[in-house]
Amino acid sequence: MSEPIVQLSNVTKRIGNRTIIDHLTLDLHPGEVYGFLGPNGSGKTTTIRMMVGLMKLTEGQITIKGHSITNSFEKAIRQVGAIVENPEMYKYMSGYKNLIHYARMVPGITRQRIDEVVKLVGLQGRIHDKVKTYSLGMRQRLGVAQAIMHKPSLLILDEPTNGLDPVGIRELRDYLRHLAKSEGITVFVSSHLLTEMELMCDRVAIIQNGKLIDERVIHQDGPAKDAVSRYRFEVDRPAEALELLAQHSAVVTQDGIELDTDRETAAWINAQLVSAGIKVYGFRLHLKTLEEQFLEVTGGETVG
Repeated sequence: MSEPIVQLSNVTKRIGNRTIIDHLTLDLHPGEVYGFLGPNGSGKTTTIRMMVGLMKLTEGQITIKGHSITNSFEKAIRQVGAIVENPEMYKYMSGYKNLIHYARMVPGITRQRIDEVVKLVGLQGRIHDKVKTYSLGMRQRLGVAQAIMHKPSLLILDEPTNGLDPVGIRELRDYLRHLAKSEGITVFVSSHLLTEMELMCDRVAIIQNGKLIDERVIHQDGPAKDAVSRYRFEVDRPAEALELLAQHSAVVTQDGIELDTDRETAAWINAQLVSAGIKVYGFRLHLKTLEEQFLEVTGGETVG
C-alpha cells in the first residue's frame, strides 16, 4: 500500500478535565474516500477542527503530506481543501466568477485549472449562470470545485450531503469517488447517512467517546478465497439441513439456514445438502450492512 497522505498519531484533545479525543490514530492513503462515523458527541467535528488548524491538539501529531499541522501549519494547510456543511458563495455572481474571485486569493491558479475543475465536477453547462439559480447539489459541487482548485492532497467534507435530495446526494457521491480516482485526492468525509457512506467510502473509521473503536474496509474486490464470511442457503427442509450441518454451527433463518465459513467449504456444503436430498434453491454471501456493523460496535447508539 502507498505511503499515507495523512497521519493522525495519538491525537488527544482535552478541555478542562474532559477528554474529547482520546489517542486517536488514523492513516489516510492517496485516492481513497475515507468515512468518519460516530454517535452524536463522539468527537468528529473536534477532530476535523484540529485537522484544519482551528483547534489546538493537547497531545499527539497530525501530519499532512509529511508536514505537521502544529509545527509547519502553512505547508500542511496548503495540502488541504475543505467544506464544512454548505459552502458560502456570492449568489448574485456566476459560478465561474465565484471561482475567479477565489483564485485571486491563492497564488498559481490558472484559467486552465479553473476549466479543469469545472469539468471534473460536471458544471460546464451551468458555470456561467448566477449561483442563485443553482440547486443545493450544484452549489455543493461548485464548493468542491473551489476546494480543489489549488490541487490539495486532502479534501475534508463535514456533512456534505446535508439538505440534499436523493439525486443531489447520488451526484455528489459519484463526483467525490471520481475525484479521488482521477486526481488522486484523499477524501475525508464525515456524515450521518450510513447508507450513503457505504456506497461512497473505501474505508470507514468509527469513533465513540473520542476513541477509535473500529476501522473497516467497505470497497474491495470480493472476499479472499480463504476468508470466513456468513453464507445463507435457501433450502426446502431447514431442520434437516441444520441437523446435517450441526458441526458448522448453522442457524435457521426465515427461508433456510446460515453459517460462517469460507468459499470452498460453502461449495462443499452445497454439494452435501444436495447429496442428502435437500433442495437448495440458492446460496449467497451475506455481508452485514454498514448500519448493522455500526450498531454492533457502538452498542446501538445512533449516528449523528
